Amino acid sequence: MERRKFLKGAALGAGATALATPALAQGGKTLTIVSTWPRDFPGLGISAQRLAARIGQLSDGALNVEYFASGERVGAFDVFDEVASGNAQAYIGAEYYFTGKHPAFAYFTSVPFGMSTPEWNAWIKFGGGQELWDEVSGEFGLKALAAGSTGTQAGGWFNKEIESADDLKGLKMRIPGLGGQVLSKLGASTVSVPGSQIYENLVSGAIDATEWVGPYNDYFMKFYEAAKYYYTAGMHEPGGGLSFSMNRAFYDGLSDWERAVIEAACNEEHAASHEENIAKNGEYLAKLVDEQGVQVRAFNDDVWDSFGEAAEEVFEETRDHSELAARVNDDFQGKLREMGTMMAQFEVGYINQRNRVLGLGE
Repeated sequence: MERRKFLKGAALGAGATALATPALAQGGKTLTIVSTWPRDFPGLGISAQRLAARIGQLSDGALNVEYFASGERVGAFDVFDEVASGNAQAYIGAEYYFTGKHPAFAYFTSVPFGMSTPEWNAWIKFGGGQELWDEVSGEFGLKALAAGSTGTQAGGWFNKEIESADDLKGLKMRIPGLGGQVLSKLGASTVSVPGSQIYENLVSGAIDATEWVGPYNDYFMKFYEAAKYYYTAGMHEPGGGLSFSMNRAFYDGLSDWERAVIEAACNEEHAASHEENIAKNGEYLAKLVDEQGVQVRAFNDDVWDSFGEAAEEVFEETRDHSELAARVNDDFQGKLREMGTMMAQFEVGYINQRNRVLGLGE
């Protein structure tokens, strides 16, 4: 699929897609979903559409599902207010887009030096993360569920090599969330723009660099036309999740069965989107290198250390925002260290030795 083709499709105004069964004509609750992703957007957009369709399918007409991609009803960054106000019933997106509402939202997507996706899943489901998410969302009349994951994201696309923290000074980069605040502390000028606008900004020179997702999603964006240096694992988004956030009054009005349907669909898509990225990232990384001549790089230890020092400052500033922000950060960091110690000894220990024996990643 050509990048311009799917972006153009959203601009032409495909409108809402009805995703429910003929039983809807007989009644049922309306579930209007707005998304931060364009229609047919490879990876993220298709995942959102798949989730919306699955809710309609599983509900067998009890929920009249209408799905609007970004720009079809409201802009990508307007979905929060659309749902909080009750104009729509749910949004699909990344919570760190809304740190202007509350900085703790970042922890429910991903934060610098944070949890990998399996760790984040464990925190949300079994470590008290969902309860804290409910507190943060509840302040705005919302109820959120995990509904997608990209896994560890790439460090980003750059028009020059990054060999020290000094190379970041004056750099104009698209990077949202707390990761953007880390780059700002190192002298970069950061912006947060919707995915559909990144390519044009990069080609025009309005930005010098951008992060997006990973090889599978990034391949279709054609960032390689303006930036040839592609950095592997980034500190800003090591894992975590995307959100299906509902208007709380709507959620409270659902039956137990209707809630179970939505939760089942979200759980299913949360796993599927992560698995899809793991399955396809290797294939598309090879395409970027072999077909487009992309030069793959990794940040050196000095750059990583600079990221780490700046991240500590960002976390302290986040804690200072409010008692709730401090509790979310402290709980997250405590569980990260608990699980991370185990992961290093078991999961990571195994993978490192497996790759050494098999000669992978050399």
